[in-house]
Amino acid sequence: MGSLRTRIGHKVADAIIASVRVGQQMTKPVLVLGNQVVQRFPKEFVPLGSERNDAQGRVVYDFFAGIGPELAHPGGDLPGANRWDDPLDPDHPIPVILVHGTAGGAQTNWATYVPLLTDAGYSVFSLTYGAIEGSRWPISALGGMRPIEESAAEFGAFAEKVMGATGSDKVHVVGHSQGTLVPNYWAKFLGGADKIGKYVSLAPLWEGTSLIDAASLVFTGANKRLGLDPATVIPCRALPQMMDGSRFIAKMNSDGGPYVPGIEYTNISTMHDELVRPFTSGQTPGGDGVTVHNIVLQTGCSKDLSDHLGICGSPRAAAYVLNALDDEPMRVVPCQMVAPFFGTPLLRRTGGVPEFIAPLAASPKRSPGWRRSDRASHADSQ
Repeated sequence: MGSLRTRIGHKVADAIIASVRVGQQMTKPVLVLGNQVVQRFPKEFVPLGSERNDAQGRVVYDFFAGIGPELAHPGGDLPGANRWDDPLDPDHPIPVILVHGTAGGAQTNWATYVPLLTDAGYSVFSLTYGAIEGSRWPISALGGMRPIEESAAEFGAFAEKVMGATGSDKVHVVGHSQGTLVPNYWAKFLGGADKIGKYVSLAPLWEGTSLIDAASLVFTGANKRLGLDPATVIPCRALPQMMDGSRFIAKMNSDGGPYVPGIEYTNISTMHDELVRPFTSGQTPGGDGVTVHNIVLQTGCSKDLSDHLGICGSPRAAAYVLNALDDEPMRVVPCQMVAPFFGTPLLRRTGGVPEFIAPLAASPKRSPGWRRSDRASHADSQ
């Protein structure tokens, strides 16, 4: 009976997806017009980006700062990301892949982290995984919709491409939400165990979330009438997999826990996470032979009110990420007011590289292999 309900749910989901595609076709003229309008906005209102990071290495601490670039360049790359032909910085010989959350994308999730990490000397790559097959923009910009197993294979292929282009035998990972599970599935079950060095997770959910269980109460009437699980009807096949107690979560935590020996994990959670419930789902301790660092943003700093989205715009979280990636962490971790939803309050969300790091961080070393464009930007900023 359960499998029948699942099949019915998938058919309903397919019908929803088909209707979405029809809607896309009908709204295409409006989207084209919107794109033309956004292109005319001043950069101060909608940061559209440019071919290279600007000379100041500006970092905008706002989870939604990537929407402007996505509107301006649908399906494109943020400035500084995916430079396939540029050599690695000898001081940072392992590239970093940014892995978005559910309904996120290569641009929309990472407008804070691409300039942050590129200015720190890292080669940064990002992808949109798990988009609805056959969809067109803007639906194609919503990643994390397909089963996590499929997304993990897609991530693995991207990671192999990154390693091939850069000559590195490993990648570092910075993931958010569902993006904290996808690369780990590749590492644990699809042959990527020895290809990830450092694994930094923002709002992770190793043990799943109870939020969807609570949300299902809203649809009790539909359950009684149709015998359907709402999670199978929503056109996001990954959603039911992230519930606590799901088969996927049970498999991920098999063999003593979710972690893969040889990978260094850093989990960064917020007490105000409204989607990962409880937030401690992302603070799973490591077992024998596994290195795990668990961090809660509010420990020692009650002013950081980051929620599930705002954590990607928090300067405090950003400093923890940089320290986790560095072999010798030296960044000062700030404690300042951070608003939920966006990140740093709107009037103070733009900083240097960032401003709390600049006085204490050593200038990146320049070498013959350093990118020519970055040498020019450094000279222009003096």
